[in-house]
Amino acid sequence: MTIEQQITNAVVAGVKALYGTDVTAEQVQLQKTKKEFEGHLTVVVFPFVKMARKSPEACAQELGAYLQENAADVVAAYNVVKGFLNLVVSPAAWIALLNDIAADERFGFTAATDNSPLVMIEYSSPNTNKPLHLGHVRNNLLGSALARIVEANGNKVVKTNIVNDRGIHICKSMLAWLKWGNGITPETAGKKGDHLIGDFYVAFDKHYKAECDELTHQFMTEGLSIEEAKEKAKQEAPLIKEAHEMLVKWEQGDEEVRSLWRTMNEWVYAGFDETYKQMGVSFDKIYYESDTYLEGKEKVLEGLEKGLFYRREDGSVWANLEADGLDEKLLLRSDGTSVYMTQDIGTAKLRYEDYPIDKMIYVVGNEQNYHFQVLSILLDKLGFAWGKDLVHFSYGMVELPNGKMKSREGTVVDADDLMAQMIEDAYAASKEMTKKIQLTEEEAREVARKVGMGALKYFILKVDARKNMLFNPEESIDFNGNTGPFIQYTYARIASILRKAKDAGISDIKITGVPAISEKEIALIQKLYGFRAAVRQAGIDYSPSGIANYCYELTKEFNQFYHDFSILGETDEQTRSFRLVLAQAVAKVLALGMGLLGIEMPERM
Repeated sequence: MTIEQQITNAVVAGVKALYGTDVTAEQVQLQKTKKEFEGHLTVVVFPFVKMARKSPEACAQELGAYLQENAADVVAAYNVVKGFLNLVVSPAAWIALLNDIAADERFGFTAATDNSPLVMIEYSSPNTNKPLHLGHVRNNLLGSALARIVEANGNKVVKTNIVNDRGIHICKSMLAWLKWGNGITPETAGKKGDHLIGDFYVAFDKHYKAECDELTHQFMTEGLSIEEAKEKAKQEAPLIKEAHEMLVKWEQGDEEVRSLWRTMNEWVYAGFDETYKQMGVSFDKIYYESDTYLEGKEKVLEGLEKGLFYRREDGSVWANLEADGLDEKLLLRSDGTSVYMTQDIGTAKLRYEDYPIDKMIYVVGNEQNYHFQVLSILLDKLGFAWGKDLVHFSYGMVELPNGKMKSREGTVVDADDLMAQMIEDAYAASKEMTKKIQLTEEEAREVARKVGMGALKYFILKVDARKNMLFNPEESIDFNGNTGPFIQYTYARIASILRKAKDAGISDIKITGVPAISEKEIALIQKLYGFRAAVRQAGIDYSPSGIANYCYELTKEFNQFYHDFSILGETDEQTRSFRLVLAQAVAKVLALGMGLLGIEMPERM
């Protein structure tokens, strides 16, 4: 039972004993005592004034005296400020709370049961014509952290990915490979498959632009304006026509085209897997647009038969959402081909068949806000139970302050390049520290990996997901301030203290008796206990940044304590044991919190 629960129960009993009136636990208002007053928790007595038929001050005095006498194991002293009863919690209660935290290996987490809701979370959603980039990094880190947070709040979670593996953009890479690839493979090129295919996507664009420029000039000599010439050139360029012909063949199931498509996609998937592994993200189920778009068409036609949608004269199918405060939405083109909305409907259909989903969360950038507003309404109309309540976890863009880490496309930051650079920067920044603790080269590289990836993940996840952000690699690898390495270094410091304690023969760390504890130590216990509320709130708000900021605040609180108090140098054995347990609990909670963000904690650093 928590300190709050014990005090609440004592207040309920006190009101009954003093005033003969039954009150519920919900009527007891507890809050943290303001810094300017003595105490830890404050009881608001105004709800009991009418029952007592006394002034707020008199009521608070009577209730305080009752609690000090009848709940002495929790309440050590009290003071009254108007209608507020400030309670000083006893050292024994704080020790008991710390012991509870220390004993619970999954403190702050709620385990799922057979009856827990099933939450499906979609993230990543890459295209198979290019490597993952910085935008995907934010998406993957947010989605992966959100999955852990939702699971830590007692839900069953399915992590899912939808791969955009069909369409004209895929055909562009395929056509470029046929024209200029000379049979090259990832193995013969010595390059990851996603990077190789990305190169051909760029090659297509380069040649296509050259064709467009030449045709634009030709059409202008025929009397067209520059705008008209450019638009006509885009449609008439031989390369784009060939790509469209290839797409038609793919749609028709042409085996030669399909075979090349499967081969090149497999190269990309192998590359993606390497990137995902380095990033520390995974999926329980991967869906592919090539499977879902036909399902979507089927579902739209079913809705058409039921009168949910309508067909225009040109044969296209639309949804009229004016009654829902929106506009009309195209679902099938006049030639019968699907749009993204149709594909999302098809994906939802397959997911609903595969899993008994209670809630669906889409981790997608804020440029798709309207899309998901429409999707929610359409899924609800089509009978998906979770459609109306689907969650679009909308996030902002992420950019770099300079162009140091440009991708092969020259326009976006490649995820692999970014991660490799972060790890290398971490290695350089921590070289002197790792020398002092005599790490081998292999151990130093592993620390650099954890620190570099921790810096990247923390810097991105500490920002409110809804905001656009600027990712500064140099700021992220800083061993001071609100950074991942600062928190990791504190964890490693505690690990070092615990190793030294073990070397000194202190292996069984436990608190004996009730040592005298300071307000700073009490504040640290309170901050530790706040992890449970932080996890709960992050689950309610879908906010990885809430966990990141909690970890930073706990780290600061510990470092202030460590600056003012000795741990291993403490001569009083009882106090030393208490502080070791306190430090150990901080390390555990930091590891749990950072683990929710996908960040590993180095034992030595």
